[in-house]
Amino acid sequence: MLRFTVLIVLLISLGTTAYARTITDMAGRKVTIPDRIEKVVGLSPPVTYLVYAIDPLLLAGLNFPLWENEKIYTSEHFKKLPVIGGMVGDGRNLNLELLLQIKPDIAFLWERSGGDTTAINKEYERLLKPLGIPTVYVHIGALSDYPAAILFMGDVLGRSERGTKLNRYAVTAQQKVARAQSGLPPGKKIPVYYAEGIDGLSTDGDGSMHTELIPLSGGVNVSRLQATSAKGMERISMEQLILYDPEVILVKEKKGYEQIMKDVRWKQLRAVRNKKVFLIPHVPFNWFDRPPSYMRFLGVQWLANLLHPELYKIDMVKETRAFYSLFMFKELSDQEARDVLWP
Repeated sequence: MLRFTVLIVLLISLGTTAYARTITDMAGRKVTIPDRIEKVVGLSPPVTYLVYAIDPLLLAGLNFPLWENEKIYTSEHFKKLPVIGGMVGDGRNLNLELLLQIKPDIAFLWERSGGDTTAINKEYERLLKPLGIPTVYVHIGALSDYPAAILFMGDVLGRSERGTKLNRYAVTAQQKVARAQSGLPPGKKIPVYYAEGIDGLSTDGDGSMHTELIPLSGGVNVSRLQATSAKGMERISMEQLILYDPEVILVKEKKGYEQIMKDVRWKQLRAVRNKKVFLIPHVPFNWFDRPPSYMRFLGVQWLANLLHPELYKIDMVKETRAFYSLFMFKELSDQEARDVLWP
């Protein structure tokens, strides 16, 4: 009888060891997660997209209905996922009933510097704990945070080899762009304006996470506006923009680009007169901003080549094809790569 009892205890112990492990997440929390991860949700777009890069088949939910551009070059599995909500603004709350039906093995939370995500993440922890869904923090704010986050997520999801491969690309891309810009005097940095919104008169100032790629690529943000909210997109007058007179204009929205090109007021700007207005590539996820993602590793190379082609010499069609093959599991033709680069 004693031997039988000991055997039962051992079996229970082995079962516990096999099906659970304790990790330290990127917020320094000890979290017990299943040893085998099969279903994952991210409670904000940056972490949802990062799961996609690691293994799209693990994703079990979206944060919002897909935009049309997000349906291009993403998997059928991704397109069919239910919308669970999350940290995406516009009043989209978590659908707890749907989460309970999905019962993901873990939920990733987005942590970034500045503490502006702390309150909502604590609320997510409180809501998911009774559902038995472990919450794991991933720290991704600046572009430089991504290499560590990629390795961490690859390890958590049991995809360490995949994580190492993506990490290697991320580190190399940053190093190549940084080397190209080293020694560039301030007077040689290109004045850039980031146009957001339908009329192009919303923007984010220097130092904002939304405009991080500009200084990394050898540019200088003409806007010095201080953010009045975490959302950003501060309004600017046409008169102020004319005073800034940027050399290059980067446009987020296709409708904004069309508006800029037909509005006679914008023709007062040298960027418009010199045909230096560029619609940022945005398929399947934006290369520059909103929401921020690993696509910025391609975006920073695109912008460095755009601003300083003499310093950062790269075949962007070839680089785009290589990036999509690695990160998006998608093989592009040269023409498809061109369509992505010049929308």
